[in-house]
Amino acid sequence: MGTNLLIILIAAMLVNNIVLTKFLGLCPFVGVSRKLSTAAGMAGAVIFVMTLATIITWLIQEYVLKVYDLLYLRTIVFILVIAALVQMVEIIVKKVSPPLYQALGIYLPLITTNCAILGVAILAADTVEFGLLEATVFAIGNGLGFALAIILFSAIREKLDLNDVPEGMEGVPIAFVVATILSLAFMGFAGLA
Repeated sequence: MGTNLLIILIAAMLVNNIVLTKFLGLCPFVGVSRKLSTAAGMAGAVIFVMTLATIITWLIQEYVLKVYDLLYLRTIVFILVIAALVQMVEIIVKKVSPPLYQALGIYLPLITTNCAILGVAILAADTVEFGLLEATVFAIGNGLGFALAIILFSAIREKLDLNDVPEGMEGVPIAFVVATILSLAFMGFAGLA
């Protein structure tokens, strides 16, 4: 059981990284990664929302949608749960860390439409062999994978700001080149799990 959970965690975090291999959640990945501090804040918010959303949506699917044959409402229900959780996170971050709230700006409410969170919730609910514990570990692994990717990407972008980059490659173009190289690097983990 413990080995299986470790495999789920490593596979979600490295082998099937939600951003670098599934290409979900690219908007906050590119948009919030200019500074390491905001990237770390976004990573923490995504881990929290992704884990809670997966737990709640898994429970809703198993004990409400399947029982009452309402699976056709799944996407709408999942989006509503994620939106409510993001509102809760936004209120907490605003009270606990106003500078982080200001730094995240528009990207904090955009977690609501972050396809990585919805994608993980749907993948966890659809994986037949996942119980609640496995789904939770899967969500944590994906959240940590998102955090790893955005923090690495942010550190590289900060370093690039100090270097001489050709004029036509400044900003988003060089960011996409770096994201491509990171994605290729993560393909090297394919044999781990």
